[in-house]
Amino acid sequence: MKHSLTELNDVIRNRRSIFPKDFSSRKVHREQIQVMLENARWAPTHKMTQPWAFEVFMGDACASFGHDHAEMYKSASGDAFMEKKYEKIRLNAERSSAIIAICMKRDPEEQIPLQEEISAVSMAVQNLHLTATAYGIGGYWGSGGMTYSAEMKSYLGLTEADRCLGFFYLGYPDIEWPRKKPRHEVRMFTKWHEE
Repeated sequence: MKHSLTELNDVIRNRRSIFPKDFSSRKVHREQIQVMLENARWAPTHKMTQPWAFEVFMGDACASFGHDHAEMYKSASGDAFMEKKYEKIRLNAERSSAIIAICMKRDPEEQIPLQEEISAVSMAVQNLHLTATAYGIGGYWGSGGMTYSAEMKSYLGLTEADRCLGFFYLGYPDIEWPRKKPRHEVRMFTKWHEE
């Protein structure tokens, strides 16, 4: 066997979403994020369009982003404004050691269906998350607040055809690594054809 299947299985099966409220003050290093991004770029991509684009916020930029995102929400929500949601947007960013904006840059020729481009970005994020897990770093892909808005597209410098698909919050857990939650057995979602 070329690689350790046991280690690969362990990383995949121990990946968890760990929320920013459960992050400690221990900082994630830029070099670790660089490795996560390097692994992200090896995700499958139809016709090599490589549609992923990431913007990384670290240090004081996390709090600045959280403030800007919360203010964007406040401006857009009008009568539907909720202080609790405003604070959650702001605090998720402040509690994070780093935040990666997950974007999909649309192929200008649109030679690939949109869903395939979004799927490629999702696979890149899975590579990010698995690498974070291998480091013992908690990650959470959130898509709340103004993620899908025109305001967020503008904030991130995206074109009309591009998409913001969420934010990947990173931090070392201040809790025990969560236990596995039950998953459906393979037999419940697989149909075999052998003849």
